Amino acid sequence: MLPFSPSTPSFLTLLFPAAAKAAADVVDLGWHAPAQTDINNLTTALSSEGIYGFIFNSSETPEGQYGTYNWCNMPHVRTREYVKPSDEFELRYVEVIQRHHKRTPYASNAFPVEPYHWDCDDQGLFFFGQRLLPGSAWGASARTFWDGYTSDINPFVQSGWIGSCQFPQITSTGLDDSWTHGADLYGVYHDLLKFLPGKDSDWQSKVRYRVTTNQITSQVAGMLIAGTWGTSSSIPLLVQASAVDSLEPAYACTVGSTLFSDIKSSANAAWAEHLTAAAGLYAALDAISGVPASDSGFHASFDHYYDNLSARQCHAKALPCNVTSGSCVTQEQAHEVYRLGQWEYSQIYRDAPASLAASVSSYGVWIAELAAHMRSVISGTNDILYFHNVAHDGSISRLLSVLQIEEMVWPGMGSEIIFELYKRTDRSSDSRVPPTSRQLRWAEGQGGFYVRVLFGGKTLKSSNPSLGLISMLPVETLLAYFDGLVGENASLVRGKCNGSISL
Repeated sequence: MLPFSPSTPSFLTLLFPAAAKAAADVVDLGWHAPAQTDINNLTTALSSEGIYGFIFNSSETPEGQYGTYNWCNMPHVRTREYVKPSDEFELRYVEVIQRHHKRTPYASNAFPVEPYHWDCDDQGLFFFGQRLLPGSAWGASARTFWDGYTSDINPFVQSGWIGSCQFPQITSTGLDDSWTHGADLYGVYHDLLKFLPGKDSDWQSKVRYRVTTNQITSQVAGMLIAGTWGTSSSIPLLVQASAVDSLEPAYACTVGSTLFSDIKSSANAAWAEHLTAAAGLYAALDAISGVPASDSGFHASFDHYYDNLSARQCHAKALPCNVTSGSCVTQEQAHEVYRLGQWEYSQIYRDAPASLAASVSSYGVWIAELAAHMRSVISGTNDILYFHNVAHDGSISRLLSVLQIEEMVWPGMGSEIIFELYKRTDRSSDSRVPPTSRQLRWAEGQGGFYVRVLFGGKTLKSSNPSLGLISMLPVETLLAYFDGLVGENASLVRGKCNGSISL
């Protein structure tokens, strides 16, 4: 089932050639540095206390503080905080991409010997196949689920985490967060805006859901759909082949991989400096965890320690102690890991000048798919209203990199970016945002379509002057930006990935 057809040739180019050409001529495709904040200041990351007021120990954000960065359950659109555009703008299409919700750690991020078990006996991971043809003579499938257990006979004991969970899997509280996320989206886009169809209507013909081949995204999607539509029916989840998936992303992109590797190497002076400065912290953590100093996975960045510690704290589990000496990771050490992890993500995806080219090449196919979705809606060739992607932190980070977000953070659990496509219906009003030439407000009177981008429920601000605060930006501008970077229908991506097209 194809969600949208490729746009060949571009509807905007055919119908509004002047607007499309002018946008392509004026839009800025260059990398622009992010704002300087505590997050991307290495001195602050190494020497300050706490973690910038961020939350790392609960899915719950205190009342009155919603919108605060919460690693365990990032803010998303809700009716209480949502800012409605003026009535002259009519919502035509919504595309959401989010990170999965909170989970157990990856097995690769475990310590050689973990000090306690992690069990998931309060939930089931359902796996079964079933014919889709109605009235099949073979009947319906049993609803089978995995029940993890440890054999008393099996003499082989795995290193790292022991317990009935999969590592990773979405935890029961992560499933709860997924359900609430879905309910909140319905509250905004149906109850508040009257955009989505009702739960008792033929809503399945108007919406699409997509996941990666990593099972945790499907676990989230199932609960999110239930929270949105109040259904336990069978719902299709779009998924691409694992070797070429654009959402994760998983397609081969040698140039993009090399650029990211260079950013995270001694060739990058800032990266080398931060690893040298953090040597004392690494030594202390290694002594407690039992991770050898030669383990490159734990020592190329703070990714592994960050995941291991934050997953515990999000699930109210104790920080780990050495099983022999009894010495434990302190909260101060955990905070330093979190600060350095935030610095690393800003360095990888925004601060390094090569970050834009790395993200464009490795995430360009999904960017082109998003652009094709918007073009298809504008041209009237598809009547899908809502498309929801459940992905990973690497997906969200690359997209934020392409959009050149002004202040980069490590996208926490449930992080959400929303693209809202509007049609301006009343052009006589002067209540719109004052025109700016860099945002190509001349497009008024051309296509009449505008885009707003939300991250964490708030309007995303880009460092790129052609994008700026992405609120009611003429769609020609955003599409020209995407096309200039990845080509319409991803025509530039293969060449950028194999090096035949310069970055």
